[in-house]
Amino acid sequence: MGLFSLTQELAIDLGTANTLIIYNGQVVVDEPSIVAVDAHTGSLKAVGKKAQQMHERTNPGIKTIRPLKSGVIADFNATELMLRSMIKMVKTSGSLFSPSLRMVICIPSGSTNVEIRAVRDSAERAGGREVFMIYEPMAAALGAGIDVEAPEGNLIIDIGGGTSEIACISLGGIVCSESIDVAGDVFTSDIQAYVRQQHNIRIGERTAEAIKCAIGAAIPDMEEEPEDFVVTAPNMLTALPQTVSLSYSEIAYALDKSLVKLDDALMKVLESMPPELYTDIVKNGIYLAGGGALIKGLDRRLHEKTGIPVHIAEDPLRAIVRGTGIALKNMNNFSFLIKG
Repeated sequence: MGLFSLTQELAIDLGTANTLIIYNGQVVVDEPSIVAVDAHTGSLKAVGKKAQQMHERTNPGIKTIRPLKSGVIADFNATELMLRSMIKMVKTSGSLFSPSLRMVICIPSGSTNVEIRAVRDSAERAGGREVFMIYEPMAAALGAGIDVEAPEGNLIIDIGGGTSEIACISLGGIVCSESIDVAGDVFTSDIQAYVRQQHNIRIGERTAEAIKCAIGAAIPDMEEEPEDFVVTAPNMLTALPQTVSLSYSEIAYALDKSLVKLDDALMKVLESMPPELYTDIVKNGIYLAGGGALIKGLDRRLHEKTGIPVHIAEDPLRAIVRGTGIALKNMNNFSFLIKG
């Protein structure tokens, strides 16, 4: 940017679990969507990774807040604090003045007008002059390399932290879609509940998240079996330390009841789409994006359920923000962007 450049363009994936920002075509911010605030004054203590380190380890003077729940803003003030802080992380060296911000932010496809307005208001209060929004499945499809404006059907499944979005896209629009609140946070809760019920020990959210990332599986019989995950936690009856070795097949069992809901939502979309688009999807396959796409064996499970090839997008964690960045670059060409 030149000395007098006044417009800064940002593509933002405002996710339940992680927030990513693209500036000048590069991912410059990739932080957990969490803030730590003073419990008495509400002033910001930490944001992102630093706040994540404090999560479930705070004293009464500090509280950690995840501002987004199920893909929508649950705490307006915390969202504004988080956005402001993360925008400040974007280095804009070379500008003499504070630049005005043009943003494209992705939102769940099932967002109501109230939820869309909450995102817009948060972005504007964080410094956004022009705010555009794009639905997450459309951003995920762009990030997966799909030509969304082609006259053919493509099916994308975006499994985020708070919601899973399943959408059939054709000619730059969403033909039919399902949005369910079965996603990363629910999988983490499933693991906590399973360990509590089967092994009688208590584990925190962060430990359950670590288990999910290490041995989270969608099927109980993998060709390449990940190593067991060893966890030490307090026994619920005695409060004495207990060490348990968890296998991926146990986690597959723990996640199954939630993954069945994902299967059902996918079948509902397949049943509701026009026959010509269905034919295209059988030919093109189903694309997986979002952090949930990294669950081991999920592509195989969905292929066995539908008989349709399933492809995992390149770097699925960043596919949505990558697609949002493409929308930012082609803002004048895409009619599906929502003006805030």
